[in-house]
Amino acid sequence: MTRKTKSLGVGLSVLLLSACSSLVTPYQRPEAPVAAQFKASSGVVDVQGTSRSRAADIAWQSYFNDPQLNQLITAGIQSNKDLRIAILQIEQSKAQLQIRRADQWPTVNFGVANPRQSVGSSNSGDASAYNVGLAVTAFELDLFRRVANLNEAGLAQYLATQEGQKTVQINLVASIASTYLSLMADQELLEITRQTMATRQTSFELAQLRFRNGVISDLDLQSTRSLLEAANFSLAQQKRQRQLNVNALTLLVGKELVGPLSVDSVGPLSGFSLQAVPEGLPSDLLERRPDIKQAEQQLIAANANIGGAKAAFFPRIALTGSAGTVSSRLSDLFKGGFWGWTITPQLLLPIFDGGRNSANLAVSKAAEGIAVATYQKSIQTAFKEVSDALAGSVTYAEQLRAAQAQSDAETKRYRLADLRYRNGVASQLDQLDSQRSVFATQQAVVQTKLNQLQGQVALYKALGGGWKD
Repeated sequence: MTRKTKSLGVGLSVLLLSACSSLVTPYQRPEAPVAAQFKASSGVVDVQGTSRSRAADIAWQSYFNDPQLNQLITAGIQSNKDLRIAILQIEQSKAQLQIRRADQWPTVNFGVANPRQSVGSSNSGDASAYNVGLAVTAFELDLFRRVANLNEAGLAQYLATQEGQKTVQINLVASIASTYLSLMADQELLEITRQTMATRQTSFELAQLRFRNGVISDLDLQSTRSLLEAANFSLAQQKRQRQLNVNALTLLVGKELVGPLSVDSVGPLSGFSLQAVPEGLPSDLLERRPDIKQAEQQLIAANANIGGAKAAFFPRIALTGSAGTVSSRLSDLFKGGFWGWTITPQLLLPIFDGGRNSANLAVSKAAEGIAVATYQKSIQTAFKEVSDALAGSVTYAEQLRAAQAQSDAETKRYRLADLRYRNGVASQLDQLDSQRSVFATQQAVVQTKLNQLQGQVALYKALGGGWKD
């Protein structure tokens, strides 16, 4: 009889261990649904090299290397409300994780009770007892790792919120830099417009003089005036756009741009440059992009939740107990010799729950499928962002060179046309057309330069740059 009992115990232990191991599905990272190399590669990086620098290793302080911009970014990290929310979400997730971890330990309370029980016949009365002491209520023996799996899911969610905070900071750094570059472009465009207005004002005054002397017609005078008013129109438009960018930067920084943060004296965009960013490989994104790491941690949490949902189909063993002084009379409760304890093990085996456990398992499996798709999409999105930024870095340099060459040519054409017009060799139409072309090409140079620099910022951000503790 003893051998049979031992054999039954060993068999039950083996069965329990095998059941526990079968509930946990080992996590495996899904395959990245992207190509081995980025499209529109600029060839900056030797992919065969064993030691490659990566954009995520370049601190934003070193990458931007502009004192005023770095000061704005520092203020934004300290005061931006989106980043503040992300940091508080980490604290919230940390507290939730602590709640999960507390389920692994018994909860001990100080309790006072006066249970009554009816015993014997109706004439014998009720039995009454008083007890004071420590009590443990429904501590679960986690034989099937239900609590452990939920704890692992909570840890993964906590790590996901940490990666989410990094993503918010990277986006914040890039947004402040991009808006600051827009302000520099606004400043340069305003200066170009003011110079153009001065030139056109001079031309208009000359046209008025020539009109009064009967040299030109009223049509020529109105054409000159039209160009002057067009410059006035552009000036008002650019002033408005600059204020809108100041407002956007104020929101990003999270405080008023006064004192050291003032952008009233921001310089022009010409002459500003950023260092080249090593592009790396798509596999680097899996290790360095916090939004991808966040999606992976959420996938790990979904996988652990499946283990917890499976464990709900198996028996749950809970212990309830207490230890302290016991007496049938309140006056004898704290006298010596009235010590006692109780322990109540309880085993609950699910038999009928209306399909609740099955539905919970189905929800967990669906959530894992969603997490897999979200993780793979985050990789594809990151791959596209890097490829787009690389395409811009290749083409914007050539576009800027062509725009600058065209602007130089139009400036030279205007000088020749103006000289010929003043000497009566060419018509005013040639002079006005060249004036219009110079202004348009100068604006195009600034806009192309802005697009190029913002593209470099976008590449730095897409490769995971901008995070710094």
